[in-house]
Amino acid sequence: MLTKKNQNTSTCLKNPKNGNTISLKLRIRNFIFISFAAVIMALNIKIFVRNANTFPGGATGLTLLIQQIFWRFFNIKVSYTIINLLINAIPVYIGFRYIGKHFTILSVYMIIVTSVLTDLLPAIKITDDILLLVVFGGIINGVAISICLLSGATSGGTDFISIFISERKGIDSFNIILGFNTVILTIAGFLFGWDKAMYSIVFQFISTQVLHLLYRKYQETTLFIVTNKPREVVETIATISGHSSTILEGEGSYEHCERNVVYSVISSQESSHVVKAVKTTDPKAFVNVMRTQQVQGRFYRPKEY
Repeated sequence: MLTKKNQNTSTCLKNPKNGNTISLKLRIRNFIFISFAAVIMALNIKIFVRNANTFPGGATGLTLLIQQIFWRFFNIKVSYTIINLLINAIPVYIGFRYIGKHFTILSVYMIIVTSVLTDLLPAIKITDDILLLVVFGGIINGVAISICLLSGATSGGTDFISIFISERKGIDSFNIILGFNTVILTIAGFLFGWDKAMYSIVFQFISTQVLHLLYRKYQETTLFIVTNKPREVVETIATISGHSSTILEGEGSYEHCERNVVYSVISSQESSHVVKAVKTTDPKAFVNVMRTQQVQGRFYRPKEY
């Protein structure tokens, strides 16, 4: 155990990470993963979403809702691609204006490929059990969106808005978008039956939970590291995450010898990489990782490129 003795001034380091410098290898890798995510999402729509007659929320849910309205009430079959691109026009503008051009270009690619494949792929039926379709459809949807986000893009629609809010407010806003999607599902309930709307809420909830599990950029983690190499540990944290740290001087309660504690708050998405690097820097370091509920003050968050 350590008791706080006194606190040094926060170690000031320039951020060594350059979010605008991306290697060609990384760009190619991201392009491949985004293409894979687009195929998964299109297949998910054709196999799970449409067979369950659910509306997953966001731009996808709104597109499917408009398609259903045109078909049910006007007997007109409207292209998924056309509707989805029109709906994404404003979110794409928000992406270009406030999030990042390269990020938005990759997202537009994701939107176009997903839309075209959704129109071209044949419908595939694997089960009549709506609950199974909803549960597995929600899981697959969350996985596809997570792959997309981790590869430097988004599936479009409300994802742009949620990222914009998260960048501005520094919070995880995907639950806010879940509330927004409830409006779409309410309209679907009035028009096509409340059972479809309730199944859609389950779908969206499962998808959001999977997204929280796999994509943790807007969740923070606090590190307390007891080490005999505080400067090296601070450098390691800054190199990997871009975050500075505070070095605390303490005293071991058993041996009554001086100990150094490095305190830092980083993104949960980076925590496993940082901890591994810290243990490499100082194999004898004692690392305490804690979930952070809220951070007030200057907290560096790398921008989307």
